[in-house]
Amino acid sequence: MQDHTSASSLDNAIALQKFGVGQPVRRKEDDTLVRGKGKYTDDFNLPGQLFAAIVRSQHAHGVIRGIDITAALAMPGVRGVWTGTDLAAANFGPFTCGLPLKNRDGSPLKQTNRLPLMTDKVRFVGDPVAFVVAETLAQARDAAEAVELDIEPLPAVTDAEAAAQPGAPQLYDHIENNVALDYHYGDAAAVDAAFAAAAHVTKLDITNTRVAVVAMEPRAALASYDKAAERYTIQVPTQGVSGNRANLAKNLGVPNDKVHLLTANVGGSFGMKNINYPEYMCILFATKLLGKPVKWTDERSTAFLSDSHGRGQQIHAELALDADGKFLALRISGHGNLGAYITGVAPSPLSLNTGKNISSVYRTPLLAVDIKCVVTNTTLMGAYRGAGRPEANYYMERLIDRAAEEMGIDRLTLRKRNFVKSAQMPFKASSGVTYDSGDFAGVFAKALELSDHAGFARRKKESRKAGKLRGIAVGSYLEVTAPPGPELGKIVFEADGGVKLITGTLDYGQGHATPFAQVLCAELGVPFDSVRLEQSDSDIVHSGSGTGGSRSITATGMAIVESAALISAKGKLAAAHLLETSEADIEFAGGRFTVAGTDRSIDIIELAKRVREGKMPDGVPSSLDVDHTVKEIPSTFPNGCHVAEVEIDPDTGVTCVVRYTGVNDFGTIVNPMIVAGQLHGGVAQGIGQALMEEVSYDGSGQPITGSLMDYAMPRAGDIPMMAVGDHPVPAKSNPLGTKGCGEAGCAGSLSTVVNAVIDALSDYGVSHIDMPLTSERVWRAIQDAKTKVA
Repeated sequence: MQDHTSASSLDNAIALQKFGVGQPVRRKEDDTLVRGKGKYTDDFNLPGQLFAAIVRSQHAHGVIRGIDITAALAMPGVRGVWTGTDLAAANFGPFTCGLPLKNRDGSPLKQTNRLPLMTDKVRFVGDPVAFVVAETLAQARDAAEAVELDIEPLPAVTDAEAAAQPGAPQLYDHIENNVALDYHYGDAAAVDAAFAAAAHVTKLDITNTRVAVVAMEPRAALASYDKAAERYTIQVPTQGVSGNRANLAKNLGVPNDKVHLLTANVGGSFGMKNINYPEYMCILFATKLLGKPVKWTDERSTAFLSDSHGRGQQIHAELALDADGKFLALRISGHGNLGAYITGVAPSPLSLNTGKNISSVYRTPLLAVDIKCVVTNTTLMGAYRGAGRPEANYYMERLIDRAAEEMGIDRLTLRKRNFVKSAQMPFKASSGVTYDSGDFAGVFAKALELSDHAGFARRKKESRKAGKLRGIAVGSYLEVTAPPGPELGKIVFEADGGVKLITGTLDYGQGHATPFAQVLCAELGVPFDSVRLEQSDSDIVHSGSGTGGSRSITATGMAIVESAALISAKGKLAAAHLLETSEADIEFAGGRFTVAGTDRSIDIIELAKRVREGKMPDGVPSSLDVDHTVKEIPSTFPNGCHVAEVEIDPDTGVTCVVRYTGVNDFGTIVNPMIVAGQLHGGVAQGIGQALMEEVSYDGSGQPITGSLMDYAMPRAGDIPMMAVGDHPVPAKSNPLGTKGCGEAGCAGSLSTVVNAVIDALSDYGVSHIDMPLTSERVWRAIQDAKTKVA
């Protein structure tokens, strides 16, 4: 048999050159999303659906004495009003944290076992206590306002350090001093000895502010129940349908196959949409009881109350150095704010992840981490872009700048003196993880060159002439991406010539469809446009770890490579049969199976069709499809060096980031355009946190940043044009050599923007300000410095 030979091979080669790994291919979904044709959860509706509204506590802490639903039940269109007592009778399981984190004494972290609706106490403003279902959304909201709550207020505490003190208001009887996790890592005695012998010790108290996620798409859900099949279906935005289905099933107390979870387009998440929430349990309860679909959509004002927040630490950091500035040991202690309830991965960013990432790119022989994770009368905490990685790098870079100032060593020299060297790879860091690859000094040098660091003195003089202060900061970062976990790489050859890739990661803005298709195109030579990505249906996506921790391209990429190898092996068997030769004579390259040394070949798409439609003998595959799960995808170690320059108006304190450069090692880059976009977004979020974002509460626990009128977000004018460079050193832990990129922008920008502001203010002797560096805080720092001089 001879089938499309030289011309087809040339077409494949051209396609691979255009769409292969490393090419800046436009995202497949852009046309749909930019034209407003995307379909998000609130766009879905079912016949006869009802609408839900949630009744929330207006107290940060209090005892529930009674809930009167009489008036609400009598209102037009109302189909039901339920409280925590009603849901407790359904025997739903509590929301818990499944991480195996332990206290310093070896005991497990203390669970808060949150219920969908509280029955005894409320513990933050916005705590759900009842819900209403009605025929229209307006009717549901009106009835929710008619529910009368009798809550006896209790003293509240919102600060983690204050909550851990004796005598502070106690949220739970079984959590002494509100400390749910007393986390410790490292050899404390060895670290103490290193500090005692050090020539210099730098100490710094740092607050990492609590931030709100503010995703473009609020949370929403549409639930229905099939009584005959005893099966729930829920449309909800997530970061992975398989894991979230399992969480829902666990809370419902049913097997996984009794829950069908669907996710369409997702308008941002950053970690927030990857856990189960009370609202979902409420509508699942109602849809089963009423026999009608039930829909709930959040509003921006209540999203500030009910969506998980991020960051939130008070840290005391110490760095021990010898007389030459060599790092001897690092010690951090402090408190992390868990909010009122512990679910998902909340304690990990505040403890484990901080410790795993703080060593960064530096040779730091010894490390001790002691962080108390504390419950407070605030909104629950969760993962937020980076989930401990940006925080840890921020602490390290602040310490280095301060140490350089105190010891009279140039900031760049101190960093270069302590880099892990390429020749030391693989390098076991004091955090306990082993870096497989990296050229930290090379990344650093390239960042200095690309940013024109040498020309800063000239730019500073120009700013001074204009009456402005100018500062610069150079900061390195390294991230330990998500811990090892499984991922699905199911590939199906469809009857119309399409190739479906089914995987457990989920795109909520990253642009998965294009780079995944590029990898599949490179591995199997299938046409780029034929690849269709399926991530959104738990009936199809039976396994996988979801998107998070900068793992997607590594996890799904590795799954694609392994699945492609299985397809190649099956294809060689099938092609040998059809081309009437032995399997050993079949070669596979560029999407074609060829008899070695001849022009006899068959295209993979045609081969898939032939084996699917024909009757194959024993021993010959009847399909090229594979359903393969990689059992464990290792972490990777993306790293980089960012340079920020700021200008400050000393009369107003207004700070502008005027130049920004990021050079990064993301290993093998599949799509440089998408990687640059991910970096831009992360940098923007880092600038937002550094200069303006902060969730705040008053003394009674009332949030005072509950809307976009109170909570500042960066706008386009706040973000400078960015120079982005690459210095890739392929990872050795996965076949593509990729490293994650999704959270790197935050890790690089937090430290460089803050350090650049402090560098500018050093003209006045200012050496530290905590985030956010608002114009008011910067102005006050300048005024205070002037007063001291006077």
